[in-house]
Parts: sequence; structure tokens; C-alpha cells
Amino acid sequence: MFTGLVRTVGTLHMTGTRVRIRCSGLEGLVEGDSVAVDGVCLTVAALRADGFEADVSPETLGRTTLGERARGGGGVNLEPALRLADRLGGHLVSGHVDGLGRVVAMDRDADCWRLELAWNDLGYGRYICEKASICVDGISLTVAGCEPDGSLFWVAVIPHTRAKTTLQQRRPGDRVNLEADLLAKYTERLLMAAQKDASTPRELDHRWLQQQGWS
Repeated sequence: MFTGLVRTVGTLHMTGTRVRIRCSGLEGLVEGDSVAVDGVCLTVAALRADGFEADVSPETLGRTTLGERARGGGGVNLEPALRLADRLGGHLVSGHVDGLGRVVAMDRDADCWRLELAWNDLGYGRYICEKASICVDGISLTVAGCEPDGSLFWVAVIPHTRAKTTLQQRRPGDRVNLEADLLAKYTERLLMAAQKDASTPRELDHRWLQQQGWS
């Protein structure tokens, strides 16, 4: 598990299905550790003096931006796995990317930037709502607003986040890795299962939700 708080930025290069990440600021890594690379959970296969190596599957390359980042030798956001004693400063992130998104706009808004994003698969928009959490290239961000179906949404990026992550490199048209809030997905799953139960009312009202422990 991760928090979406980027520890450092590295550069990614690829040979076959082995990626090499050059970075500093991740001292203490050992083989077998998990690291979120632009929001993708990878396992450290080998340590190097200037970073580490990891293996990626064709599935991962097909569903994320890691392949294109490697071809460009571009920067990637890095975060080591969360320890149980760590503070959860962002939100719970699994490192399992749901789908790709596209940068629609990145506009200066006073002292911040408004980053507008669109899901490639519009169906994932159901997990987006105002003030919800979203993980963008491994960065925990808060949804500032969205279209009714959630397929298009925007977040506010503060100067610190932009300066310390790859968001400063993103331009309209760029693709990004998106992971929706775990709590939203689990809630949906539980409610769908409950609806199949004969004891569950056809329409979920406030009273029934309270009886099931939802306040």
C-alpha cells in the first residue's frame, strides 16, 4: 500500500521487460521491496548504486504509461511502500492502476494550477465526485470539481506538489495513470452484493444504510 505522497522523482529506462530507475532519496530499499513508479506498484529485483531495477509484465505495459515514459527517458514519481507506523498523509493507494487518463488542460489559477483530466474509459467516471481522492501518476490529489458523470474532472495543484513531482512536465494531450479511491470501489462492491440479497430493499434509503453501519 502507498499514500500518494511522492518521495522523489527518478528517470526510467527499459530493456525488454526490465526497467532501470535512476534516483536518489530512497535509501534503505532491499530486494523484494515495493515501490510505486508513477502510481504502478513494482517489486525491486536488483539494487544499483544509482537506483534499482524491476521487472514489468506485458499486462502492465499495456495498461499504464511506463512504456512511453521509458522510451522518452522521462521522469517518474517514486514512493516506497507504506509502513504500518507511517502517517497516512494522502489516501490509501494500492499501486494498481485502474486506467489511463488524458491531460485536457493545465492552467495557472492564482498561486495554484488547475489540472483538468479525462478518463479514457468513461465508465470509471462513476468513482469521481467533488472532494473525493484520486491518484494521478502516483500523486494523491483531491477532486475540486467534475462533470455529472465524472468522466471529466479537475484538481488543484499547489506549487509544492508541482515542483516536487512530474506534474511540471505534463502538457495537454499527455497520458497519465489513474487509480480511483479504494473506498469508493469497495463501497460499490458491497452495495451491489447487498442488492442481490432478498432482504435488501429495491431502493437504498438513509434508514437502511444506517442499519447496515453506514452513517
